[in-house]
Amino acid sequence: MKIKEPFSRRVFQVFNFLFLTIVSLLCVLPFVNLLAISFSSNIPVVAGRVTFWPVEFTTAAYGFILRNNAFLTALWVSVQRTVLGVAVNIILIVLTAYPLSKAKKDFRARTYFSWFFVVTILFSGGLIPGYMIVRNTGLLDTLWALVLPGALPVFSMLVVMNFMRSLPKELEEAAYVDGANHIDTLIKVILPVSTPTIATVTLFSFVGHWNSWFDGMLYMNRIENYPLQTYLRTIIVNPETFFRNAAAFTTTDIERFLGRINARTTSAAQLFLATVPILMIYPFLQKYFTTGLVLGSVKG
Repeated sequence: MKIKEPFSRRVFQVFNFLFLTIVSLLCVLPFVNLLAISFSSNIPVVAGRVTFWPVEFTTAAYGFILRNNAFLTALWVSVQRTVLGVAVNIILIVLTAYPLSKAKKDFRARTYFSWFFVVTILFSGGLIPGYMIVRNTGLLDTLWALVLPGALPVFSMLVVMNFMRSLPKELEEAAYVDGANHIDTLIKVILPVSTPTIATVTLFSFVGHWNSWFDGMLYMNRIENYPLQTYLRTIIVNPETFFRNAAAFTTTDIERFLGRINARTTSAAQLFLATVPILMIYPFLQKYFTTGLVLGSVKG
């Protein structure tokens, strides 16, 4: 027998659907507008005729920025920073979360170290002390200045730690009976069943490193060392900066792009290219996202 839903339930579903649709459009439409501007010609963009579809379609803005050495250099810095930063983050997260997931009888200093890391979430040393540490250790204008200050994301570590605590103790006991040590147990037993949570914190780390711009502005003195987001920030604040290196282009290139691009079209193209890596990696990790967070919050 089919039970008829109450009228209030159907009204809620309709309003819920409309509300989520509006929120989704508010998130997607600005990005669509940005994409349309990047593929539009100069005059329609200046005239404000571009909304959600390119006007006088052209790829001149992409051709122009892909010939710009400053953009490509910043892109390469971001790629290096993200690969190195994610690797360092995940290694330190796992190596810290595993011992802290042990019972107090197995790791007597667990409480001390747990509070030590929690305090770093609540309090910060400050901007100036952080800069002085980076400067006095000789890390200014190096890739390590973008990686080491945030080498251990404590929130992500706590998520992984809570997940490891929720695992049945029989898994580790069986490994110890078979002669495994802590390293073997971690690599061969704990990590394979921790894939959802590891994938989740990997996504956090990837997005954090790729989207970070303030540390590049703080620790880099030369523009050729800027990561992509810091470079794009300078373009957004002062769009004409992008055209200052026109000397790097040949006369043929300048004539080819003249009249078809402006600061808005090139900025839109650069911002879109900066989001492509996130759009590529997110679908592969999204299936682990919810599972990882839920499992990581369960305490055994």
